[in-house]
Amino acid sequence: MIQNSANGGGQDPAASPSVWRYAMAKRAYVVIDAADYFELMRGVMEEARQRIFLIGWDFDSRILLASGRRWWQRGRRQKFPARLGSFIIWLVKSNPRLEILLLKWNISLVKSLFRGTMVFDLIRWALQARIDFKFDGAHPIGCSHHQKIVVVDDVFAACGGIDMTSDRWDTPDHLPKDPRRRRPTGGLYGPWHDVTMVMEGEVAAVLGELGRERWKVAGGAEIAPCVPQDFSPWPDKLRAEFENVEVGIARTRAEYGECPQVSEIEALFVEQIRRARRFVYAETQYFASRAIAEAICERLLEDDPPEFLIVNPLTADGWLEQVAMDTARVELVRTLGEADHAGRFRIYYPVSADGTPIYVHAKLMIIDEEVLRVGSANMNNRSMGLDSECDVFIDAARPANAHVSPAIAGLRHRLLAEHCGVIEETIAEALDRHGSMLAAVESLVPTGKHLEPLPLKHLSEAERALGESALLDPERPGEMFEPIERRGLFRRKGQLMRLRLMDRLRRSKKG
Repeated sequence: MIQNSANGGGQDPAASPSVWRYAMAKRAYVVIDAADYFELMRGVMEEARQRIFLIGWDFDSRILLASGRRWWQRGRRQKFPARLGSFIIWLVKSNPRLEILLLKWNISLVKSLFRGTMVFDLIRWALQARIDFKFDGAHPIGCSHHQKIVVVDDVFAACGGIDMTSDRWDTPDHLPKDPRRRRPTGGLYGPWHDVTMVMEGEVAAVLGELGRERWKVAGGAEIAPCVPQDFSPWPDKLRAEFENVEVGIARTRAEYGECPQVSEIEALFVEQIRRARRFVYAETQYFASRAIAEAICERLLEDDPPEFLIVNPLTADGWLEQVAMDTARVELVRTLGEADHAGRFRIYYPVSADGTPIYVHAKLMIIDEEVLRVGSANMNNRSMGLDSECDVFIDAARPANAHVSPAIAGLRHRLLAEHCGVIEETIAEALDRHGSMLAAVESLVPTGKHLEPLPLKHLSEAERALGESALLDPERPGEMFEPIERRGLFRRKGQLMRLRLMDRLRRSKKG
């Protein structure tokens, strides 16, 4: 149990310093892309009996949760609204025992003012006694509330990278110019890739506990747990990828008030990368974390390092993110190239059938066939120590999880098949034939969707200095005010600094 509600929680004594809690899940499934996730969650929320707790970086009440019923929904004959804002009101009116809580980052309140009908939805929600929402500002200046969690009745939960907001909906086909990828304002947006994990059982109650503590820190009243119930809203026809597994939970939270600094996610990334034997497969919106790059660098310098395949977007979404993240990515990837003597590191971006870049918003890592990790944390500095984050993972090394390796391998095949535009069997055959994840991908002839090697743009001296400083992507609150030698991507200690100096010396000799 959480030991100190004032600071957001103590640690499970059975957990390591890199893990907050472990809890059992009766079933778990990784949902790929938001089209399936939105429809699945609509069916789950329709079956809720006590409480729906929505925790997110952003919500947009104008989005449509579904375009039609899917095979996993229970098939109620009642009609209900497709818009999220109206659907939430319909839920509480349909069930007099149901309450709905929404917790979102306070800065996104400003966004709401420019979203037309969303302002009216907020007013409509406020008039409902069983709908309550909080705008979370309980963090230092410059931090954000970045978790993406849904908990239903403390028996079903989702945790990953998908917010219930606009510009998220897409299918695994990532069709070029898909007319269904439409903003509430009417304009189209590009292909978007994302991932989340849905879970049933004790782990949902623990995530509910995490949410209730955060609600309280954000200024809300103390909330009691849901009354234990036998019924689960898990969709009848959704076949679980994992059954009876132990799920680990790791967090990031900046020091604020009585809340101490929590950097479990950073420690867990380093720990899991260090244990890799053959493959590290990752999908991440950003690649700009000094700590993660240092851990990868250590492995690449070994005589026989594991392979690293990272799927990134071509560019970050937004001018400021491009300045902060893309420049840092160029510096880190070039430096890791100095360590990659065995040719074991690749970073790709996915494209659709017509060559349009697919934006990667997923936050996922698979280590060999041993670890599956899904959450809200990117591979950037902010996610290591600044923003509030939550990751969940399944580790085959835990005694309860000895049976999970085939399912983890299958998920990696499913993701690579999606990105490479082939069936899963083709990926599995290529892996068997080459014995190498990188060689398998590079052996496939692009005929539609595929992975492209990430091009590294030339940086000006000003861009290089900004990227190296991590000024716009600090690791801890207040770090931007520290001297450059005590922060940034290349600190005085570490392999990255040594390799950067070697690279600069080589360039000066060529000049």
